[in-house]
Amino acid sequence: MKYFILTLAFLALLSCNSEGNKKITDAEDYNKFLPSVAPKTTSKYFELWNSKIKPDSIQLTSFGIVSGQYENYFKATGDISYLIKSQKALEKAVEIAATGRAGYRRALARNYISQHRFKEALVQANEALKIGSGITDTHGLLFDIHMELGNYTLAKNYLNSITDMSNFGFLIRAAKWNDYKGDLATTINYMEQAKDKAEKTYTKSLILWSYTNLADYYGHAGRLSDSYKYYLKSLELEPENAYAKKGIAWIVFSHEKNPKEALRILDAVTKTYHAPDYYLLKAEIAAYMNNTEMQLLNIDEYIKSVKNPSYGDMYNAYNIDLYLNETQQLDKAFELAKKEVANRPTPESYNFLAYSYLKLGEKEKALSIVRDHLEGKSSEPAILYTLAEIYKKNGLTKKTKELKSELLGAVYELGPSSKSKIESL
Repeated sequence: MKYFILTLAFLALLSCNSEGNKKITDAEDYNKFLPSVAPKTTSKYFELWNSKIKPDSIQLTSFGIVSGQYENYFKATGDISYLIKSQKALEKAVEIAATGRAGYRRALARNYISQHRFKEALVQANEALKIGSGITDTHGLLFDIHMELGNYTLAKNYLNSITDMSNFGFLIRAAKWNDYKGDLATTINYMEQAKDKAEKTYTKSLILWSYTNLADYYGHAGRLSDSYKYYLKSLELEPENAYAKKGIAWIVFSHEKNPKEALRILDAVTKTYHAPDYYLLKAEIAAYMNNTEMQLLNIDEYIKSVKNPSYGDMYNAYNIDLYLNETQQLDKAFELAKKEVANRPTPESYNFLAYSYLKLGEKEKALSIVRDHLEGKSSEPAILYTLAEIYKKNGLTKKTKELKSELLGAVYELGPSSKSKIESL
């Protein structure tokens, strides 16, 4: 949650427009969604199509259907093995397809995006573009990939090429673009239009996607009652949705300062959903409670989880943050930050590199990166906090104070433990 982008213009407004210490949540609203029921990871339908796949199979339809089912199982469980199985099925489909080749390449590119294999995703998207069918879908995909790679001018060009206010795909990408630009009001406006469009289609996946994203954006804007409402609406639509439960847990923790209840929610989630970052959130909450034993146990669970080589680069950002702020493995953080910059030169990647330099005592190098790659490039609170620390270490008192006043309005985003750190800037 703490890595969400928040517009600078609204940071100060949060302290004025947020809902103070008002209690937002009610356990009676979400308790019915917490009982742990292991998600189904097979079905007669799935077994039927999976049985058609042989080592020398040319059953194209089977590969497409099976890959989609594996992707659904990944979303339901957080188990990376299902995403990899989906990838393998899609790679086989791309290999044997005589028709629908562009669609299979787009699907494989989206799978690679989920794995943070953005350069490989770009190869598939460009191949789909050469094939020519589904140009609008391919341009939307290229927008997504170039945003992840930090190629913002190219991304905007592709966004312009699909402009259509009646198209759900355009609306969600226009929201993403304005979020990047720091225009939260326009972001929410586009996302609300996308939500209305999704509801008219009666397509569950689109409705769910728009509800959870709208809940996130409302949270950025300090509209926590609206955020909570849409997380609940997400759960009414899909009671097992781990992301929505995590969103509610964050409101309970960061806004209501009720860490025990937040942990109760997350403990219910992690019984059946196993994405590693949930353990880091539990560790953060435990640290706020001064429960060192619980904090270390959850950090250990995270470390054990991400040792799985199938995760590849998916958790690089989390690992760098852990090395810098918890385990003090500064050299490992520095090397991984350099790798991230090489893979995707985004403000987030440069932020980690700058902070690594600062932690290593290279404050001038950290400041150089800030000036070359970060100033005016992002309004995300975690990045602004890094900037403030670097400015302070370099004696730039005025710049530090300016950011401090902004950051005090972003405590909800950064988490309750951040308040004392910001005040000490």
